[in-house]
Amino acid sequence: MGKIGRGILGGVSGKVANVVGSRWKGIDYIRAKPQSVANPRTLLQVNQRTKFALVLRFLQPNLNFIKIGYKNYAVKKSQFNSAMSYILNNAITGVSPDFEIDYSMALLSRGNLAGALNPVFDLTTPGQVQFSWDDNSAEGNALATDKVMVLVFNPLKGESVYLTEGAARADLSQTVIIPNSYSGDELHMFISFMNFKETQLSNSIYIGSGTAS
Repeated sequence: MGKIGRGILGGVSGKVANVVGSRWKGIDYIRAKPQSVANPRTLLQVNQRTKFALVLRFLQPNLNFIKIGYKNYAVKKSQFNSAMSYILNNAITGVSPDFEIDYSMALLSRGNLAGALNPVFDLTTPGQVQFSWDDNSAEGNALATDKVMVLVFNPLKGESVYLTEGAARADLSQTVIIPNSYSGDELHMFISFMNFKETQLSNSIYIGSGTAS
């Protein structure tokens, strides 16, 4: 309970109704009690935060990959923010609160360079992932010297292993060494290409998932 000292014209101490009184250096002063504002948590806001956290967990292990993969789309924003925006708007599926990332739509690189033709992967050899593709170096703007970019994502451990300057397109294969601790984990594989001058990139392709040997 607040008190009014020295009569009705005296200072106010404590809280009286919606007024808070105090005294500082011999001066009495009053102020309005601050209004209590609840944290707005509408369903739309909660859903957006959930989606943001989901995409963040996916992008953080792949940060250096998308710094290259989105470098031509970092206009007035970072590569990370560009990737975050694209995946939020194009690669989220499911119904609240059970949202998921559609990896087939979650581009880790973007561009107009010709992508991989018929890419596949092989997990039969422990400790590695073997990527391979067909030669399309004579089609469109693809060149034999284009460099492959491959990525292995382990969602259970929140980690990725990747190469951003791998084999040439004409080499038709690339091996990625993965930790032995990945054995038994589900892995997700992505592939894209960058030209030799590193000025053009292709859209990444999600090849699929498999269990590490």
